[in-house]
Amino acid sequence: MSATVADNNNNNNDNICANCGKGEESSVSLKACTACKLVKYCNRECQIAHRSQHKKQCKKRAAELHDEKLFKQPPLQYGDCPICFLRLPTLRTASTYKPCCGKLICSGCAYAPVYDNQGNEVTEKTCPFCRAPISKSDEEENERIKRRAEAGNAEAIFTLGHFYADGEYGFPQDYDKALELWHRAGDLGCAAANYNIGIVYDNGEGVNVDQKKAKHYYELAAMGGHVDARHNLGIDEENADNIDRALKHLMIAVRGGGNDSLKTIREMVTIGHATKDDFKKALESYQAYLDEIRSDQRDKAAAEVDEYKYY
Repeated sequence: MSATVADNNNNNNDNICANCGKGEESSVSLKACTACKLVKYCNRECQIAHRSQHKKQCKKRAAELHDEKLFKQPPLQYGDCPICFLRLPTLRTASTYKPCCGKLICSGCAYAPVYDNQGNEVTEKTCPFCRAPISKSDEEENERIKRRAEAGNAEAIFTLGHFYADGEYGFPQDYDKALELWHRAGDLGCAAANYNIGIVYDNGEGVNVDQKKAKHYYELAAMGGHVDARHNLGIDEENADNIDRALKHLMIAVRGGGNDSLKTIREMVTIGHATKDDFKKALESYQAYLDEIRSDQRDKAAAEVDEYKYY
């Protein structure tokens, strides 16, 4: 079989090298093109030799595979509260990280009374999840966060990155250290860390501005459920006149609780980039998000803590 025939048939025979046409033997294991998965090769030499014929097809299929991942409905940005099991609001101030147990707790549960096994209200301030005493100082809290970070907790590593970026809570301001920590957290699946890395490259905070890298990390964050990263991608696509792609991103962001994306879709209707039906669907998606996160307990917490507003 010639290389051309193998390529035109999309290498329907999985056991044939797309370049030389040799079949898979016991001594030779064919390896698929890592970008498109459409063809296989005996070795790197065959892959290089076939590159000029395969490049266009490979690039097209790799882009399709990338979009399948990019526009797939992502996981929830923060998951569910481990106490009330309701979806955690997208707004970060509506939950709090507990380094004693490594959990994100919704503000409703964080502000609710804690009871012992006999049903008596516990007056001592403790973690609502693990019942550990609340840290009495920033130093004690920092030590807990450091221990969690050393144990590989992504949220703790991400939080330390913030402390170094802002020079807060006794940590020196160190952008390089912050970026290193966010890379570690991102590798562990922290979408917020990847979003922060995207912001760093987008704005040139301690690094050279690099829009390509910014987009890469925004995409990683968006695929991990980060709503603001998804919104940024939507805005970039609209600015590039890729309206269909922009709407896809913004609709996903709205379903995740993106109020800014909802406003953007409304503005797109006024300039003819979206339809009234698009906005109606966006409103319905946003209402569904609000219904999933609302509870009486969270409403009470919202009334007590001014900055906690998730709707």
